[in-house]
Amino acid sequence: MTMNDSDVRGILHRATDGLVSPPGLLGEVRRGGRRRMVRRRAVLAAVCAAVVAVPVAGRLQLTGDAGDAPFAAPLLDEPTRGDLATDNGYLRQVRAAWQLRMKQVGDLARGESHIVWAGATPAGPAAYVAQRTAHGTTVGFVEPTADGPRVGTQTQVTDIGTDGFEQAALLGSQRDVLLVLDFGQPVQFSAELRSKPDGKVERTFTPVVFRDGAAVLSVPPQLTKLTVALSRTPVGWENMIHIDNAQLILFPGNKDRPEPPVFRHTLAGAEQVWGTDPAAQSVSAPAEALTGYIDPVGVHTHNGSPRLWVYGATPDGRRLLVETIQYDDEPSRVIALLARRYFPFEAVASTTADWSAPLPVRLRLPDNQGILVAAEGSALSYRVGEGQWQDAGRNAALLPATATEVRVTDANGTTTSVPTAS
Repeated sequence: MTMNDSDVRGILHRATDGLVSPPGLLGEVRRGGRRRMVRRRAVLAAVCAAVVAVPVAGRLQLTGDAGDAPFAAPLLDEPTRGDLATDNGYLRQVRAAWQLRMKQVGDLARGESHIVWAGATPAGPAAYVAQRTAHGTTVGFVEPTADGPRVGTQTQVTDIGTDGFEQAALLGSQRDVLLVLDFGQPVQFSAELRSKPDGKVERTFTPVVFRDGAAVLSVPPQLTKLTVALSRTPVGWENMIHIDNAQLILFPGNKDRPEPPVFRHTLAGAEQVWGTDPAAQSVSAPAEALTGYIDPVGVHTHNGSPRLWVYGATPDGRRLLVETIQYDDEPSRVIALLARRYFPFEAVASTTADWSAPLPVRLRLPDNQGILVAAEGSALSYRVGEGQWQDAGRNAALLPATATEVRVTDANGTTTSVPTAS
């Protein structure tokens, strides 16, 4: 599966628009150039990882002959764990499924595959396999199906870190069983993402309790989006744990999602405080300025809603930046940020956008700095009380704080009056 620019920007810009982004990043994202990984299929979780290299404790030690690619010794040499570790019948099925996949992808195996973990789950028996190859080590989950064991995403690893491995997998027809491997580091789990009344995101994390090499968790069905999240400690993008089969849930049929429309507007007078046209440079808010609105470790896509950026200047001379965050099928969250010269942006107000309404965006700024309105393709005007209508341009505008009504004339000539107070 190939991910488009919009998906990557939307995910990575939120520390990763991050998953929720540097432009031009397609496919898999390497962590600071340190990791060299080859995916058998594109994995969305890898795309959502932070691109800054961060040391991770509990690294695997490598061994190997001179000239050979190193391999992860603990994954290959330690005894099989799990309550099916001695079930020879099941282990034979796992090895057969693994060998078939290796042949299908043309990977050059060296020696026998090693089953790292095999155990029973509410969805059926599952396993995790490691295999020496000509290029390093290939690892992957083997999940239960009606037709027997099936190999999921295979990852080829040629260095010592475990932070890029798919450490977890969602199992079952409802994807309601989460299998998490024990890689020797504490793991935190969150079942769902919630929004506070002010639009900021909220997750509750609990420690994962491992037993005999893994943990099996019951989770809400993950059929059309991922609500669950896993992280090493401390919780953050740099410690996010990748979940296998995320791409199957978020991109059913292995198909890309259509790119959402992107709207960028620079309001009159913005250059006086920005010093340039920020829309021409595709300026976005720093991730730290949006921290409260960003899912710290979740994986998301978009529903095709527009992505909006508005750049302006407030009456008191601050830079104004308005942009949207949109996760899965949730409403777009429109966030206004302000910054004085030489100071960082700070989020000061937010609302949700209704893209089907005549005036999709209507957001009042604090300190009587105005009312931000946006309606793509429409002419805008405003008035105060019963006063005369004043032209406000097209697409987006920062109205005076005293404005009481907005008039929106769309591309078809239809005019709608909307009060500024909701």
